[in-house]
Amino acid sequence: MPQISYFLGIIIRMFYNDHNPPHFHAFYGDYESLIDIKKKEIIRGYLPPRVLGIVVEWAMLHETELLLNWKLSQQHISLQPIEPLV
Repeated sequence: MPQISYFLGIIIRMFYNDHNPPHFHAFYGDYESLIDIKKKEIIRGYLPPRVLGIVVEWAMLHETELLLNWKLSQQHISLQPIEPLV
């Protein structure tokens, strides 16, 4: 599962050829969640509320890049890194 971004202790990854809806995986310490790219909400898992807010803010800024990476992942093409939240 390629890492596409890292910021504030949060790791963002995507699986190749993963299931719909388009989503990414966010890891923070022992927590993991799947975040819907378009709805910006948790599909499965848990993140502390403050961390979820940070991840959602980042996803809002990078929705186009996330959707592009989703398309690339479905074709098993190398994913593009996405700028961290600074």
